[in-house]
Amino acid sequence: MTAFERALRPVLFRVGGGDAETAHEFTLGRLARLGERTRAVLRRRYAVDAPVEVFGVRFPNAIGLAAGMDKNGVALPAWPALGFGFVEVGTVTAHAQPGNDKPRLFRLRDSEAIINRMGFNNAGAAALAARLGALGPIGVPLGISLGKSKVTPLDQAVDDYLTSYRLLAPYADYIAVNVSSPNTPGLRTLQDKSAIADLLTALRGDTPVLVKIAPDLTEWAVAELLEVCLSHGAAGVIATNTTLSRDGLAAADQALAAEDGGLSGRPLTEKASKVVHFVRTETDGRLPIVGVGGVMSADDAARLFDAGASLVQLYSGFIYHGPALVRAAANVPGRAVETR
Repeated sequence: MTAFERALRPVLFRVGGGDAETAHEFTLGRLARLGERTRAVLRRRYAVDAPVEVFGVRFPNAIGLAAGMDKNGVALPAWPALGFGFVEVGTVTAHAQPGNDKPRLFRLRDSEAIINRMGFNNAGAAALAARLGALGPIGVPLGISLGKSKVTPLDQAVDDYLTSYRLLAPYADYIAVNVSSPNTPGLRTLQDKSAIADLLTALRGDTPVLVKIAPDLTEWAVAELLEVCLSHGAAGVIATNTTLSRDGLAAADQALAAEDGGLSGRPLTEKASKVVHFVRTETDGRLPIVGVGGVMSADDAARLFDAGASLVQLYSGFIYHGPALVRAAANVPGRAVETR
């Protein structure tokens, strides 16, 4: 058991009377206030130098922070210090929006899982652009996840994404198109062949665009989506988003299983690996994959790399296991690495 798991996690899990979102905001606030001296100490402990180049971008190591952890980019300087080789902020929308009603974030501790129905709560694309412009480079590649504003009708979705893209692409090393969150009504229909084709056509530019897909699609639907990605210039795929399934939950977590929202964490481990393997096989390696879902150990990261992922992201695993997991996962792709 690491120091984080033994000493810090129990404290964080009690913040706000055990409310997960309160603890999340508390943690972001503390990370945002870390000074350079503290960040330097953390870098010496957690940073791993194992460079890899994917879709034309050089990453210091292959382990990134998934979207959803720092939606508005408030703690960006802290993440590289905790060992991450890249950071994905968002999901951000063209219009600022409060998201769904609270409570909307739940820990399922025995299952090492999380259910969220946040609903793309964020300050909006213009606010994020202003923050990134003032902050400058963070030392590792920055991905920006774009979603559709809830107030925007589905038939105007392309223009909504395009508004965010134009504001934020100048600050991004890559753009992630989130069309797979289960928490915005109708959003997943944008994974349909014609819809994703229109979206990728509109978002053409110098910044690589990746498509984030749901783990609940049939293989036929994934294959059709991949065909569009290949033919319309997508730089890669992020596999996967959260799942609507409640398979694999511990008995103690069954009461929380009834909560609406997307499930992440340990129950998604096997499913994410299977989707990554299918994408790799179906595209014959022509489409780089960012693997995400249920990475709770270095072995889980290794399995995603073995399945075909070029990069791997953490979310729930980081919440449950802290920065030691980032360091351990960054050391598993099989390359000789030098730690700093």
